[in-house]
Amino acid sequence: VPTVLQEGQVNVGDPAIVQRLDDFSAPRLVEYFDPDPCMPILPYAAEAPTARQQASVAEEAEQSDSALGVTVEATFAVGEYDIVILGAQESDGLETWLRQNDYQIPSGASELLQPYIRQGLKFFVARVNLEEFDRSGFQSLRPLQIAYESPRFMLPIRLGMMNAQSEQDLVVYLLSSEGQVELTNYRTVKIPSDAQIPQYVKAEFPEFYTAMFQQSYQRENREVAFLEYAWNMRGCDPCSADPLNPEELRQAGVFWVSPNTDIWNTNVFITRLHVRYARDKFPEDLMFQQTNNQEFFQGRYILQHPFTGEMNCPAGEEYRRSLPQRFEAEAQTLARLTGWDINDIRRQLPTVEEATEPTPWWETLWQRSSYLLERMTAG
Repeated sequence: VPTVLQEGQVNVGDPAIVQRLDDFSAPRLVEYFDPDPCMPILPYAAEAPTARQQASVAEEAEQSDSALGVTVEATFAVGEYDIVILGAQESDGLETWLRQNDYQIPSGASELLQPYIRQGLKFFVARVNLEEFDRSGFQSLRPLQIAYESPRFMLPIRLGMMNAQSEQDLVVYLLSSEGQVELTNYRTVKIPSDAQIPQYVKAEFPEFYTAMFQQSYQRENREVAFLEYAWNMRGCDPCSADPLNPEELRQAGVFWVSPNTDIWNTNVFITRLHVRYARDKFPEDLMFQQTNNQEFFQGRYILQHPFTGEMNCPAGEEYRRSLPQRFEAEAQTLARLTGWDINDIRRQLPTVEEATEPTPWWETLWQRSSYLLERMTAG
């Protein structure tokens, strides 16, 4: 963090708010159904130490911290977390301090800590207080929220690689009063969207999206951020979930919206970025800038269900004959997006009944109706 935080600047948030942001901005599957091709199209609208012992321990700790070049700027508790704000002069001393205070960090951590020390940043260290967590009654840890002002709009991700054995996934929800938030030091590309894919993917959508994201990640040489969603939170068309109301937005940190503001008068634009990063591809932290770009975007994947009723008309026969080509195009799209085997995909495509040859229009042109034949016979 760029400054020493006070206790009031740190809050334990509601996990439901993060879930609401995720639900609202998540890539989505949409379904459409073909109309009857034979139907005309109509328009429709422990024991506590004594005070002397505490003072002695604190004095010894302060002397030790000073020798390591570490300054404890602030300590406080928020919910189930014990928070320490640290300043440091050199990374080896900070790494030693963390180990001496029973923080589990891998060897060689000083390499990642040094750039932040050079920038004059402070270190926000949170430890879970298990007794407080048990008393809280929650089944999982709640998110921590931090409020501060800084001219640098950035997110430090390098520290997240400290314990990482493989690539890390990070989804960032950015709420702005003006428009999209963009990365300035890495390229951002839109996730593939508006693709029509086979119907069976509905039951495998999480697997589909995982495979598609990995394929896109590899195609972009593993060094871009993906835009998954960008929209004004006054509404959406269509919505994956209801927009957050003003009170929920304030809980998410949107300080410029009043609790009694009408949802249609909120000026909140959400940008969802998905970053998969590793040490060799993302050597810098994420640097952002706010823009006035109000372009809407969402990761959207289309299931177009064919009509399955009776089709006793020339247009119906033509429609039926067009389906195999459409299903093949959907299979090719799915294979391209995911890297899945095209033959495995084809085996799961729907079958189409053989279309009967339509009766030539002239075959019945001169056939007399049974009614006319009866009249002629009677006469």
